[in-house]
Amino acid sequence: MKVTKDLVAASATPMVLGILADGESYGYAILRRINELSDGELDWTEGLLYPLLHRLERLGHVESSWQSVPGERRRKYYRITDSGLAELAEQRRQWDTVVSALKAIWVDPGDVRRSTTIPLGGLA
Repeated sequence: MKVTKDLVAASATPMVLGILADGESYGYAILRRINELSDGELDWTEGLLYPLLHRLERLGHVESSWQSVPGERRRKYYRITDSGLAELAEQRRQWDTVVSALKAIWVDPGDVRRSTTIPLGGLA
């Protein structure tokens, strides 16, 4: 299954903020975590992640700092801010609304009845 670009784009901010809410991380680790969480269905690229991280940083939702680990190259680590936690809470409220609406619309494919049929006269 290929997740559409529109859906990936719409879910990118809450996914990254949610990962950073668990603790600071760097780009490659964030990409790996998204891949793990989606069982490989979401295979983000650096071209998607880094512009998003930079935008979140400009908005004040994340902060970054360069850190060195002995024997490894320097990495830029990102951490969520209080503003980012508030944005994550708002994103979650919005996604809860979308998911609830979708669950109300979708029915078991074996069930031929649809609770969302539109009357012949159209929408009222």
